[in-house]
Amino acid sequence: METLASANLTLYQQLAEDLSLAISRGTLPPGSRLPSVRRTAESRRLSLNTVVAAYRVLEDRGLIEARPQSGYYVRSRLPLPARRTAQAAGPARGTDGAVLDLIGASLKAQQTPGYIDMALACPHGGEFYPGAKLARLMGQLLRKNPGLVSTYALPPGSERLRTQIARRGLELGMALQPDDIILTHGCMEALQLALRAITRHGDTVGIESPTYFNLLPLFASLGLKAVEIPTDPQQGLSLDALELLLAEGRLNAVIAMPNVHNPLGSTMPLENKKRLAALANQYRVPLIEDALYAELQFADSLQPAVKAFDRDGWVIVCASYTKTLAPDFRVGWMEGGRFTEAIRKLKFATSIAEPLVLSETLGLFLESGGYDHHLRALKRRYAVHVDKVRALIADHFPAGTRATRPSGGFLLWVELPEPCDTVALFHAAIAERISISPGPLYSPSGRYRNALRLSCCQPLDERFLAALVRVGELATAQIGG
Repeated sequence: METLASANLTLYQQLAEDLSLAISRGTLPPGSRLPSVRRTAESRRLSLNTVVAAYRVLEDRGLIEARPQSGYYVRSRLPLPARRTAQAAGPARGTDGAVLDLIGASLKAQQTPGYIDMALACPHGGEFYPGAKLARLMGQLLRKNPGLVSTYALPPGSERLRTQIARRGLELGMALQPDDIILTHGCMEALQLALRAITRHGDTVGIESPTYFNLLPLFASLGLKAVEIPTDPQQGLSLDALELLLAEGRLNAVIAMPNVHNPLGSTMPLENKKRLAALANQYRVPLIEDALYAELQFADSLQPAVKAFDRDGWVIVCASYTKTLAPDFRVGWMEGGRFTEAIRKLKFATSIAEPLVLSETLGLFLESGGYDHHLRALKRRYAVHVDKVRALIADHFPAGTRATRPSGGFLLWVELPEPCDTVALFHAAIAERISISPGPLYSPSGRYRNALRLSCCQPLDERFLAALVRVGELATAQIGG
């Protein structure tokens, strides 16, 4: 076979130009899959090296991207949000009442029958969960041990599940011990227990900005103040701003989502994660790492958790299986580092333990290897959904719109041209029975009024796609486009 330095140089350039033209004309639309290298080589009567070289040219131009175990796909034309790590952290403050009211209105719309939901980060439909397999496992479990449903669950809960969580933690670089893992009622209880263990009423917590919106009512209920720390879609939490706050002694704790961030969808670079763990240990300020979406990274080799670099137990990691396996089981988990015993006592005083039949069912599924197969298929599906939604945004939202390119999961952060008001857009969409998630939900001070979060975790049927186009039309009309 020839090399790139051989006479076939013009052949791969010609192939790259042909494919580039097809992409620009829309013959190969954003999100579409290119023919495999082998198929293209056969149809064009070219060598595999020539096709690979052409595809690399297109990758270098930013026109296509390779997805592990899936192939090459046309990238969206939508630009990424601008960098913002140079901004300073905000002042400590409670959550604005208007933001809490907006969260309530958004949740109400999501629960109303007949709405097209682009807001809630909860996958809709059986294609996203292995429901039938879990039902069979639960049936087998109860037939062998019917007494499970008539037995009180007691701490520490299912050893099988805790063992499997520890085993899977190795893929994220974490050396966890089953005895240190606390099973919780979803990730939200894990976050609440962590905050209750390490803070007191009136304390100040550093949060990413934008941040996960459900932290805001949680902070309000615990009497906590938040400092918004700028968070970049590519680099993650601004570590320079964080270090300044830590050096000044202004923070009692920090919460971050370094892997597959909600709402940005991004993953913090490895060196930044190491520095984040080092800062928590150096200043002896606990870091709560929300790893809810960490296993939904699109790459085959998962980027490690910050917990992997925790030296002295100052990082508390929290996660659950609600987004990937069984939302109604509400089974989550956490490892509390040096705060494990305090968290264990709080868990017992709050909800004692998680249902054994549910935990054992999940443990069996993880043990069987079925989870890995399910996760691979799920990540491929979400990657396609995200690209398809980005392509529609590029075509139907106002000129100047930007959106993140997630490293995993199913969430998109969309920034519209500055005159656009996504709170007004939210109300206009609600009037047409479409639910979106406006940017101010993700900031205790109500920032990001020109941004919104879209969720791509439902079947992208004609009704959903038409609603997305309609949101773009409403946004365009709002700014007089």
